[in-house]
Amino acid sequence: MTDTTAEPLGSICYITLGCAKNEVDTDRMRSLLSAAGYAETDDASAADVALINTCSFLASATEESIEATLELADEVSEGVRGTKIVMCGCVPSRYGDELPAELPEVSAFVRTDEEDAIVGVVDRVLGRERAVPAFVPEVKRTVEGAVAYLKISDGCNRFCSFCAIPYIRGRYHSRPYREIVAEALDLVDAGVRELVLIGQDTGIWGEDFAEDVAGPRNLAALLRALAAELRGRGVWIRVLYLQPEGMTDDLVSAIRDTPEVLPYIDIPIQHCSARVLKAMNRTGSEEELEALFARLRNEIPGMVIRSTALVGFPTETDEEFEQLLAFMDRVGFDYTSVFSYSQEDGTRAARMEGQVDEETKIERAQAAQDLAESLGFAATAAHVGERAPVIVDGIEETEDGVELIGHAWFQAPDSDGAVHLDATEAAVGDIVVVEFTDSFCYELVGHVVR
Repeated sequence: MTDTTAEPLGSICYITLGCAKNEVDTDRMRSLLSAAGYAETDDASAADVALINTCSFLASATEESIEATLELADEVSEGVRGTKIVMCGCVPSRYGDELPAELPEVSAFVRTDEEDAIVGVVDRVLGRERAVPAFVPEVKRTVEGAVAYLKISDGCNRFCSFCAIPYIRGRYHSRPYREIVAEALDLVDAGVRELVLIGQDTGIWGEDFAEDVAGPRNLAALLRALAAELRGRGVWIRVLYLQPEGMTDDLVSAIRDTPEVLPYIDIPIQHCSARVLKAMNRTGSEEELEALFARLRNEIPGMVIRSTALVGFPTETDEEFEQLLAFMDRVGFDYTSVFSYSQEDGTRAARMEGQVDEETKIERAQAAQDLAESLGFAATAAHVGERAPVIVDGIEETEDGVELIGHAWFQAPDSDGAVHLDATEAAVGDIVVVEFTDSFCYELVGHVVR
């Protein structure tokens, strides 16, 4: 156990780019380094080490990560501490062999599967020699706030033809239940009110376990068991990144019948055309997907659905794009993220003939985004006049003064808009019942009724 009264070994500044999974990974590295005796600072130029956790899901994300690293190098070069830069995450995992020559400003590169050894990396960068245990110590997360992401799996076995994730994070592997529940209890003990379960493909959690593994062996059983552990503590459980095939009857009933689990499902479809889905190395058809969403709304009261649309995939025709728009309109997703196809190095789709030109992709993405916003704004406005529980996430300064920012059960944090409240009505971390009085875009305004 670290002596918290001892002089810190050095200071670390943490920068995280990309998705919630990267946030969890950064937090784990922060916890390991803190347990090893390192302090934290928000000032990169005053730190001994600036640790930047990068994203490489798309070419644009890779470019952003490289640019952020170069800007960081410029920033720390103006300091007097001689800050070392350590690049972690997806960019080193995807391009590791090329990076030392391309980025001499960086002192060390750490792939996603090497992050548990971060203490040894930082020690070496700073020229410190000490015995580091070969095992990974038990560490507690350092999340501050009412919401925490809880990673239940990593990697992916799907190999969608447009996606580089399996090459970056490797094959799918589920975290053991005991690890998940222990982390969940630590987070709730620290004041977390909502746990957001994430992974590349959460719906198949547990399917890779050996036959002799005890405890829950699928996502439905995990949700029931985790909810039972947390019952009576007023904690919300939300699940993101479910693939359509993962929506089994057992999982539907677990979401419907487990009070702690929110009736909110994030299912990325990417497309509805059976031909395009097959070219993407995905399964399903327009009819199957429409039946799935109808079943979810019929069997789970108040069901809220988020999805993802990918437009401009190679060989996508105008007719297939219009088919996707009509499908989105009929289903009426509450929230939809729209992506324009990106020709990613190393993926099968990047080598396909029939690449769609950039102008067409931009036009299609804009049309799909316009429809998604029209549907989403209407879904948000439909809550005006309702009362619903809201978690208060923070305080924000505005031109009109100070207000509280929170999110309702039907809004995934950091994704779906927020609820705005008068600053005198509650405190950060509270769960309050709010009556919604107005909306603008994906945002809601309300006042606390209890």
